[in-house]
Amino acid sequence: MTAMPPPRAAPMVAVRGVSKRFGAVHALAGVSLDVARGEVVCLLGPSGSGKSTLLRCVNHLERPDAGAVWVAGDLIGYRRDGDRLLELPDAAVARQRRRCGMVFQRFNLWPHLTALQNVAEGPMRVLRRPKAEARDAARALLAQVGLADKAAAYPSQLSGGQQQRVAIARALAMDPEVMLFDEPTSALDPELVGEVLAAMRGLTGTGMTMLVVTHEIGFAREAADRVVFMDAGAVVEAGPAAQVLSAPGHARTRDFLSAVLA
Repeated sequence: MTAMPPPRAAPMVAVRGVSKRFGAVHALAGVSLDVARGEVVCLLGPSGSGKSTLLRCVNHLERPDAGAVWVAGDLIGYRRDGDRLLELPDAAVARQRRRCGMVFQRFNLWPHLTALQNVAEGPMRVLRRPKAEARDAARALLAQVGLADKAAAYPSQLSGGQQQRVAIARALAMDPEVMLFDEPTSALDPELVGEVLAAMRGLTGTGMTMLVVTHEIGFAREAADRVVFMDAGAVVEAGPAAQVLSAPGHARTRDFLSAVLA
């Protein structure tokens, strides 16, 4: 892969010309995007528009076919060799991924561990933190997401919304610089969506940089600094949340919002 020049400024996340194909499907078609430090950006768009693929390219869960991603100024997944990009070994990519906490549609909790253990396990095993320190931090994070009283509960004893909040605490426990959310409420019953969105709103006041794939227009309107609307693997429109959601400038954005808000 040919090397690209790094971004001149230093946004927390810089995506430059990222393309990705899955067979005949062009999931991403030269997407470029910046996310500033402390900014909350919501990615909106129909299913299959490339939102989740873009998110997965940010932490190199998907390898771009072209283009590059920087997180906090570091090129993700590659090193430069003259005018070429050479892939980093898996261990180096894993270290880079620690900078991005990711919350998926499914909760992916360890079923044999309590909520407290689920949150503390990563810091103990990966960051080599003492058990007492990791567990104290885990208790604080569970309290932050409204689950202080569920520390001893196993995933099977928790609702879907509670499990997703444990997943958020678990991602935060690794001290990420960026939080990536891939439709975190899509697998939940409607009555449980609000508690997860409330936990996410709580993060917006902490200065955490957040890139959120969501269909929750109300959350985007209230919590996002910017909204990016994608369709067919490309960015169609981007701008301040209030502007894009209230007075979109592109017909495709207007059609989408009319359909989801109907």
